[in-house]
This record gives sequence, structure tokens and C-alpha cells, in this order.
Amino acid sequence: MPPLRPPGLTSRRVKRNRRFWGAGLVVLALALAVALAVGRGGGHPSAAGQSHGGAGRHHKGPPPPAGNPRLDPDWEGDGQAVTFAFGGDVHFPAGTNLGDRLAADPSDALGPTVPALLSGVDLSMVNLESALTDGTCPDPQDKQYVFYAPASAISAFKGAGVTLITEANNHGEDCGPAGLQTAIATRAQTGYTVLGIGQNAAQAFTPYTTVIHGQHIAIIAATQVIDSDLQTAWTATATQPGLASAYDVTDLVAAVEAARQTADTVIVYLHWGTELDACPNPLQEPLAQALVQAGADIVVGTHAHVLLGGGYLGSAYVDYGLGNFAFYDNSPPENASGSLVISATGRHIDQVTWRPAVIVDDLPQPLSGEAATAALAAWNQARACTNVSVTPGASVASVRTETSPAPPATVQALSTDSG
Repeated sequence: MPPLRPPGLTSRRVKRNRRFWGAGLVVLALALAVALAVGRGGGHPSAAGQSHGGAGRHHKGPPPPAGNPRLDPDWEGDGQAVTFAFGGDVHFPAGTNLGDRLAADPSDALGPTVPALLSGVDLSMVNLESALTDGTCPDPQDKQYVFYAPASAISAFKGAGVTLITEANNHGEDCGPAGLQTAIATRAQTGYTVLGIGQNAAQAFTPYTTVIHGQHIAIIAATQVIDSDLQTAWTATATQPGLASAYDVTDLVAAVEAARQTADTVIVYLHWGTELDACPNPLQEPLAQALVQAGADIVVGTHAHVLLGGGYLGSAYVDYGLGNFAFYDNSPPENASGSLVISATGRHIDQVTWRPAVIVDDLPQPLSGEAATAALAAWNQARACTNVSVTPGASVASVRTETSPAPPATVQALSTDSG
């Protein structure tokens, strides 16, 4: 399962000069649409400690005008707190420590440290930065990096205690339509949850739903990164298999609004951002705003291969980049890793904790002592260039925004980014 191009494994830094932006007018249109709906929340706070709690509890008042209490941003559900852990990108290329571990013993491929970073939670999720195939690549796409992993990767995630993964990313269809069908079949055969892919858009946007401690949870995955010449071929439509695409926000916002009707906690996991850029690009903040207005309580994501800031957008929590989790980039800044642990009671964010780690031999090693303190300070500092805050504020969502159509359908002009 080696990457087909280039033959060697190259740091993401080599691609920094290969990207270009073509989305200026689109960004302005989406930002204007969002701004007209509600003012921008959050701020640019200074660094804070490892953990911080949510806003003070609100008494449940009468149901909102639409008659559905889950549309109330203060809704705490009918159960107890649920704790989630989110990690970033995972990849198992041949010729690396992770690839060799997967070949030798899939159930232990992610070692003891990944379970440690995900310990003590009710649900955990990461991004598989690969096409999921039978170990071959039947139709390698014409792109710089082609990543694929065998079905045994599912055993690795299960062995590490990862509840579910997403393949909605710019490698999800690296092996073409035939590879995608293998992934869909593997999902059905194993019964393991792989979000963001499907035989059509409805399937690709279908959320993972579960009940934990009496709380109804819904998780949706989508990608805002697909190579420009592959967007049409890879995007799931009403009649075409593919990935859940966030270039056109209409389907994604509709999926969030539908989940909001029945879920106590709605989570969106995105592939977004610009490689190696430690601040959100011009597309991320408007998208986060639109999703929170649609009813998302937690929005997290990956793709940049470095850590970005996280914090509160109103009363919801947004993390713009979880970085690499278990990956072959073993040098700074790509080796900065960790897990984001969030406890929520319905729509109320109770506590957020960043568990810092550093990647050594492709696996994240939890940090402690002075190293952990320094890593936490850097993680908090990354928030300074975002629109999120260290403490929660007034909700930017309302019954009106959670039941209204998305801002005018907006499709991004794509970049050549293929990492």
C-alpha cells in the first residue's frame, strides 16, 4: 500500500508553494450572507490553562417557538454528560513504522499511546487520511499524493478504542470509484462506522447517531478540500457515489439542521484549512459560523497537518485544526499532536481539555511536565488568530437560523492542494 507518488515520503513543506487561491469573491459572498444573519461571535483572547468549563447552567425554560426544545441553544437534553475525544489525521503508509505495525499486527498497530490519549471518554473519532481498499489501488488518481490503506486499518482503530472514523477528505477517493466501492463494502462487512462516503449525497451526509447516557448524539463529516480537477468526479450527488463535500454549503447545512431536530448534541467533523497554515483560511470561519447557526454544537476538523486554534463561537465549540494524530511527519511543526476532549450535556459545553502529545516514530506520545506546559501554551496561543474565544458567549444560533435555508449556495474555486 505504498503512496504511488512520489516514491519517497516527503514532508508537507515541499508543497507550500504549489497552492493558489481562487476563492476571493466566494468568500466575500459567504461571509456577507453569514454576517447578515448574525453578528460574528467570539474574540481574540490570551492564552488559558489546559481545561476550561462552559457557561453557567441555564434553567430549561418553555420550548422555543418551533415547539422543539432541541432548537433551544440552552437545551441540556434528557440525560447525563457525554465525553468525546477527537484526534486528527491517521495514515499507515508502507515503509514507515505505522505501516509496518499494521502489517505485523493490525489490532496493536496504534500502540498503547493512542488509547491513552483517548482514554476515559464515551466516544472517540479520528480522520483516516487514506482511501480504504483491499490493499491495492485499482484506479490511482492523477494527483501528487495517492494514499490508501487495507481493510485491516479498521482492526487498528478498533484495537485502539476509536469509535468511528471519517473518510471525507482529499484522499478518500484516491483509488477511484472502484476503491470507493471497496470502502463502502468494507464498512458494510465490518459494521464499523466510516462517515463522509456513500453511494449518493444522502448516504454521504447521513450522520452517525447513538444514544449515550440518555443523550442523543449525531455526528456528520464532510470535506472542504478536494483537488480542483477531481471535485466533480469525487463529490457525491443525488445519483453519483462519492464524498460529502462542503464546497457547496447547502447539503451540509441541511444535514446539520435535520440532525438538530432529533439530536441533543450535534457534531460536525470537517476536512478544511490550508496545509501548514496555523491560522484559519478565509473559508473556514464563515463555514464555522454557518454550521453553528444551523445548530452544530461542536465543530472540529483537520487537514493542515499542524495545530490550529480552538475555542468558543458563541456557546458552541470550534477547533480549526487538530493536526496530525498518528502520521509519518516526525519533525516540527507537523509532529505536534494531541487529543481534544470535550464534555457536553446536550448543547451545553461542560469542559474542554487539550491533551498534548508529540509524534515520535509516527505515533503520538503524551506529554507531561514542562513539555506539556509549553505545548498547552502554544495550543492556546494559536487561538489568537481566530474568531473563537477561550470562554463561551451568547449563542449565535436561534430557532430562526436553525430552521432557515443555508446562505446562498456557494461553491469554492478550488486550489491545487493535494496533501
